Amino acid sequence: MNVSALFDLNGKVALVTGCNRGIGKGMALALAEAGADIIGVSSSIALQGSDIEQEIKDLGKNFKAYQADFSNRESLYQFIKTVTTDFPNIDILINNAGMILRTPAADHSDEYWDKVLTVNLDAPFILAREIGKRMVERGSGKIIFTASLLTFQGGITVPGYAASKGAIGSLVKALANEWAGKGLNVNAIAPGYIATDNTEALRNDPVRSKSILDRIPAGRWGEPNDFKGATVFLASAASDYVHGTILTVDGGWMGR
Repeated sequence: MNVSALFDLNGKVALVTGCNRGIGKGMALALAEAGADIIGVSSSIALQGSDIEQEIKDLGKNFKAYQADFSNRESLYQFIKTVTTDFPNIDILINNAGMILRTPAADHSDEYWDKVLTVNLDAPFILAREIGKRMVERGSGKIIFTASLLTFQGGITVPGYAASKGAIGSLVKALANEWAGKGLNVNAIAPGYIATDNTEALRNDPVRSKSILDRIPAGRWGEPNDFKGATVFLASAASDYVHGTILTVDGGWMGR
């Protein structure tokens, strides 16, 4: 197989959670550019006529949108039932949807903790289990989680988020240990500081923004397009011998 064929996703079906904007949208577009048809799910996506739908169809690929609230277990399971009926063979799962709630640890309520862990950890695990078991039956599949720099670090005033992303790092390794020998690749991408809704508060804080930029060797905030290469690599045959890896896309932050 030549190099270009290794990255070819034509004929593949990818499910991307949190695809409506930001990193998830960049990932979905990358997969479509590489040839995959896209299933998109978000709590806020329009079922027809969304920007992401039009952009993917302009690439000549199919797009199907679903709405689901990942903070609600009933909504999550209903989505899984529907999407696996509509698409029995999902080749790629991008577990990207997530949220962040900022408050000092002493004020971090049970409600904040439960909601963040439910969306960032419970839902991705359930999706990986339910989609993954079908991949195991077929003997092939790619699962990619969105981790974080806080998979490795503690952060400030985001204890629930840090706990959830630290757990994602261990979950990726646990699933890879079980499924690598069954034809599945389970890996994660850990974004650095990216210009998305989640970092708006940081970018608007002149002190925090400067301290962050001063540490990033690349000297800039990342953009969703910076995830295209890493996403296609981990979703394609190019990564067939890559298991349990957390790939940082961070402008050099973790090397500093």
